[in-house]
Amino acid sequence: MFSHTIKIIALAFLLQTLFPSPDCRAQAQAPQKSPYPAMAPLEQYLIADEASEIALARSAAPPSISDAAEIMVLRRDGYQTAAKGSNGFVCLVERSWATATDNPEFWNPKLRAPHCFNAAAAKTFAPIFLMKTKLVLAGKSPTEIAAAINSALDTHEIPALAPDAMCYMMSKQQYLNDDGKSWHPHLMWFVSGDAEKTWGANLPSSPIISVNDAQERVTVFMVVVPKWSDGTLASK
Repeated sequence: MFSHTIKIIALAFLLQTLFPSPDCRAQAQAPQKSPYPAMAPLEQYLIADEASEIALARSAAPPSISDAAEIMVLRRDGYQTAAKGSNGFVCLVERSWATATDNPEFWNPKLRAPHCFNAAAAKTFAPIFLMKTKLVLAGKSPTEIAAAINSALDTHEIPALAPDAMCYMMSKQQYLNDDGKSWHPHLMWFVSGDAEKTWGANLPSSPIISVNDAQERVTVFMVVVPKWSDGTLASK
């Protein structure tokens, strides 16, 4: 399987204050004219060489994890499994619509965000992004997508978030936004509702960064790690 869906947001430029280049899921939603007012041709979001997309997806986590993970790739009809896994993890490369629907880069065709979800996140958080993808490919507008996700959460078409849901974002090749492109290698945990205070996140000297994503009804907790998935030190 993927936010997806981790797409995270709120707290105006919180992560830009803490670090120079935030995760695409933690983009601040300051009102501004979008350089991407509409979806580009689908070909611009696809990766022509499927083997390259598989390798990029696996780069989200260390090989000890991603080598045995299921790999999903984006095809013209949505995400499909390109390699079966055996450890419960699911890796894929999120596109720009993983962000909140009012994000100025929601249609940015350059975004590539490799994620590797553990089993809990793959079953209960990735479905948000996979549903968004189906809606995007069906030609729905951001407003229609937001409404559909809200309805799916209300009716439990998207399952309740499981405890211990988390993912790896340690790819050196990530392109998360036009401003920062790649950020720091990091891990993310997903917790239902607004749970920032319970983790001591965003406090002085705390290593935990969090953003509450009201659209997906989840708080995303991020912890920066010192190395990329290939074992090299992150220079930032």
